Amino acid sequence: MSALSITLVVVALGAILLVLIPVVRLYRKFRGTRVVTCPENKETAAVEVDAFQAAFSSADETRLSLKDCSRWPEKENCGQECLRQIQMAPDDCLLKNTLARWYAEKSCAICHKPLGEIHWHEHKPALLGPDHATVEWFEFRPEKVHEVLATHLPVCWDCHIASKFRREHPELVVDRPWKSQKQ
Repeated sequence: MSALSITLVVVALGAILLVLIPVVRLYRKFRGTRVVTCPENKETAAVEVDAFQAAFSSADETRLSLKDCSRWPEKENCGQECLRQIQMAPDDCLLKNTLARWYAEKSCAICHKPLGEIHWHEHKPALLGPDHATVEWFEFRPEKVHEVLATHLPVCWDCHIASKFRREHPELVVDRPWKSQKQ
């Protein structure tokens, strides 16, 4: 390969990266489930922005549209006024961030271990319901997140798994009283 060919390849790759980086940034910014207040009925709704369309919209004006909404198909032809909430604060209404803020500074309701920062790709914390059963947060509809967080307590992954095992396989669990160190 000649020096001119290598230079052209490097310039072409640079140009592709200049275009691709903002596209990927916008896609990542607008992907994910968001919890908004529906302007029509003032109730909580879970929505997903068409992140692909947002990423490929013009650089000076990002066009947003909904890909999914918990009020669809009944209200599918709405004016999508809720998009203003997402444009104003895209990170604040992201479900993952809402949950992270709620879990922050909290401790497990069972073992009292601080939960710390949530790593979404690892063991996620769970919830302890009023019935004293643990559940994972994705078992609830996203638009109910505020109601659920008002009635449930945070639980670490380890306590959730132990509680779930105890609930699902009681025949395999043996309860033994703690023995004191002095015997």
